[in-house]
Amino acid sequence: MVSVSVSASAKEPVFDVHVHLREGEASLHEYQADVAASGVELDGLAAMWFGGPHQALHGELDKVRTGNDAIIALAAKQPQLLPVATVHPYDGQAALYELTRVAGRGVKVLKIHPHTQKFDADDPRVLMLVRHAGAQGMTVLMDNANILPGDSERLFNLAIQAPKTKFIFAHIGAMNFRFWNMLALARTADDFFADNIYFDISATVVLVADSPIEPEFVWTLRNVGIDHVLLGSDYPQLGIGKAVDALERLDLTDEEKAKVRSGNARRLFGR
Repeated sequence: MVSVSVSASAKEPVFDVHVHLREGEASLHEYQADVAASGVELDGLAAMWFGGPHQALHGELDKVRTGNDAIIALAAKQPQLLPVATVHPYDGQAALYELTRVAGRGVKVLKIHPHTQKFDADDPRVLMLVRHAGAQGMTVLMDNANILPGDSERLFNLAIQAPKTKFIFAHIGAMNFRFWNMLALARTADDFFADNIYFDISATVVLVADSPIEPEFVWTLRNVGIDHVLLGSDYPQLGIGKAVDALERLDLTDEEKAKVRSGNARRLFGR
């Protein structure tokens, strides 16, 4: 193991790709205080306005537009903040219009959550939405905590059908992270996999660091490709300090850790 006290990667700044700012600017100030207390140097954050009690549900178009506009306005005042918008796939054409509107205002990330927004990832409306996001140059962030059996498989199938869209699957499947080792084989099949899947390891990395399954987790990160792994906190549930500390305890090289901390996110988001 590489000691946190001597690891060169520990000096690298961090791009937090998974932040919930449920109360807007007030939540941002609380987040920034938490970052300062942790001693982490922040390179940027991808922040969404919804999550927890504030879910973007089917038919709530006015609420969705208001929330999206609020996070865009906050990002205009905070250069480190990358705004994350949402829509509900079941709103059909209205969701596509809203996606086009926010993309026109510079939003580069769409977040949708099958379980909290109560939609089926296999629904054709979801495929239509994520393809449209890709056409707008947006990356699609989706929950992958594997709450129900088959979640990872559904997300993989979705990504295969939308090869021109880049996806970030949050939490890398949680305790089902082993499934994603199959990407090493998918890459060997001609004209099958577009290599368009990225992962944030928020929450899961905190659970597996120093655990009996840590070697399997590190093996998985290398199989999915270190260049496709991102770091997130899932704030306010967990702070970025815990994520960084857990990453430093993984048996990865300093170069690999530096990519996960911020290098991969900067490249993906063009920062």
